[in-house]
Amino acid sequence: MGIEIERKFLVTGDGWRTAAHAVVPMAQGYVNDLAALDEGGQKASVRVRIEGDTARLNIKSRETGTTRQEFDYPIPVADARALLALCVGGLIDKRRHLVHHGGRLWEVDEFLGDNAGLVVAEIELDSPDQPFERPQWIGAEVTDELRYYNLALASHPYSRWTAPR
Repeated sequence: MGIEIERKFLVTGDGWRTAAHAVVPMAQGYVNDLAALDEGGQKASVRVRIEGDTARLNIKSRETGTTRQEFDYPIPVADARALLALCVGGLIDKRRHLVHHGGRLWEVDEFLGDNAGLVVAEIELDSPDQPFERPQWIGAEVTDELRYYNLALASHPYSRWTAPR
């Protein structure tokens, strides 16, 4: 079992684009939806993702915040395509830009489709209170805001938000 320690931030401006050293197209979906978790019937999200020419099955515990249990397994791309057809809610389409800053790897997700216009950066840490250097293009922290989690975006896309962004 792995433990994911991750913080999530909104991105301001385009300063991160020139620093990106790789871009990975991603398509992902969820076998369960946010309602199943909210109702207490399930305690983890089950995600299938195609990342470029590879695929993974991922299970994350329900907690919001910086620390969650995470199980991640490679699967054949053909299996991932079949699983995506079984997913509930919408599919997440995004480009992940990999950016090194301050000795850390930042993953900047630029969402497409129903979530177009949303750009979020994540950094994985070794401990919840580990210090790190914030790039100039990092905005507000949204680690504890459920609506920015991919599972929530699949059920309620950014394009349908009515509250101020």
